[in-house]
Amino acid sequence: MSAIAVAFWTSAALIVHTHVTYPLSLAALARLRRPGGRNTALSSETPCVSLIIAAHNEEPVIARRVSNALESDYPRELFEVIVASDGSEDRTAELARTAGADLVLDLSRRGKVEAQNAAVEAAKGDVLAFSDANALWKPDALRLLTAACSEAEVGYVCGQLRLTGGEGENQEGAYWRYEMAVRSLESRLGGVTAGNGAIYAVRRDSYVAMPSDRSHDLCLPYLAVKSGRRAVYEPAAKATEPAAPTLGGEWRRKRRMMNRAWGIVLNDGILSPRGYSTTYAYEIFSHRGLRYATPFLHLAALGTNVALLGESPVYTVTLAAQVALLAGAALARVVPVLPFRLCAYYVAVTASIAAGLADRIKNGPAKTWEPVEGTRWGV
Repeated sequence: MSAIAVAFWTSAALIVHTHVTYPLSLAALARLRRPGGRNTALSSETPCVSLIIAAHNEEPVIARRVSNALESDYPRELFEVIVASDGSEDRTAELARTAGADLVLDLSRRGKVEAQNAAVEAAKGDVLAFSDANALWKPDALRLLTAACSEAEVGYVCGQLRLTGGEGENQEGAYWRYEMAVRSLESRLGGVTAGNGAIYAVRRDSYVAMPSDRSHDLCLPYLAVKSGRRAVYEPAAKATEPAAPTLGGEWRRKRRMMNRAWGIVLNDGILSPRGYSTTYAYEIFSHRGLRYATPFLHLAALGTNVALLGESPVYTVTLAAQVALLAGAALARVVPVLPFRLCAYYVAVTASIAAGLADRIKNGPAKTWEPVEGTRWGV
């Protein structure tokens, strides 16, 4: 087999692995393990909890988010709601106070993570819970997250995010259901490799202050594992938020996220197996390392496939499959059927990974954020 053929089959196999055979391998490993339930009852010493909501120009939704937080079934005297307004130029801070937030920090613009750092410094809780301003939690979500964090082995826990409206042009809803299924399997084995900003919590001594060009979603799980604790998924703790209504909005959101993610992947040691179990190292390699390498693997697979045409009919079939994916994505706007929309979503999200890296190289790390249009309830 020629070097070009080796490059093609290696690239193709790695793409298939991160999306298909990796989840299947997790399912097979999980079947070999005895099922174990998570204790969702609060311990006899119910910990104090600080629920932190970072917000920038969230006037349309912040009052609803604070009111929703106060509907929690967690003992009211044992949790506080903190809103960290990151340089908001509207009435975010005022409306948060009026809605009943226990503490509102009206900060200068510094970026989401540094606003969260400031809130943690002011927080009283032994458990720190975090939420997006446009997320709505079920009343029992805070209790369930806290119960998971009360287990000595757990340092980080994320809940289940359900997206509404991500079924049209933007197929984020379909992707997110797939992603949650994968994280559920990871949680049963080595631990989750990432969380989501809508609903998660950490033990206070597992929180790591970091600069705003980093991300809690990607950093806190693997750092908890490296510190000797577990990063888990609690699907019973549920939150909902609107998905971006357009694929363009999702592209911009993913591109901004990947700008931060590349700093973590290239500089922070997430891909180093030191401190990981063998299982967790396999998860990180398959779900993070290969997923972020996907656009470059696709380019390698396409280029080598073209070079191999004429050597075997197999390469005509594999090239046709790649062209069909791109053609389906291109036709999605003209023929908006589900298969084409899924192709368009996949191509856009894969391209956003490379675009985020290009942005970081060209313009440096992104430290601030703006709400994506259409992802606020009723707006």
